[in-house]
Amino acid sequence: MIVPISGNVTYSITLDPTVWIFDDRKVLLEEAFNKKQEIQEDDNELERASKRWDREVYQQNIKPPVNASIKKFEREKILTNSYVMPLEDFIANAEAKQSAESAILLAGDKEIKISLDALKDSYFLFAVDGKPLKEDGPVHLYFKDGSNREDPIKHISKIVIE
Repeated sequence: MIVPISGNVTYSITLDPTVWIFDDRKVLLEEAFNKKQEIQEDDNELERASKRWDREVYQQNIKPPVNASIKKFEREKILTNSYVMPLEDFIANAEAKQSAESAILLAGDKEIKISLDALKDSYFLFAVDGKPLKEDGPVHLYFKDGSNREDPIKHISKIVIE
């Protein structure tokens, strides 16, 4: 199931949480609310970018190009953990307009209004035990400060920027 971002944005985009399990930006749910994790992410992002660059340069010389496969350990880890995805990159890609101040989350039959800054500073839970959220998904919203950790916003199917 997809989650569109539309409204007061330059680009309406569509999020597909089912493919995020392979995204390097995902964060383990257990580590998401640790402040130490955020500091390490900056260092890790530079390291990951360097590895991606090296892989791209190296693979250009291989005929035919070969994608690195996921190791067995990594595959087992993916299939047993719960993950969240930070939202700030997606909001930046949609390019909220200068006049945008808030967002409406369509969550089941409810509309929940939050500030745009709160949305940027949030996570989407997209996988529990390596499986997509089907019953109360496709995503749950958690604030990075953990204030709604026990009661996340569930059933989010659309984001409208106002």
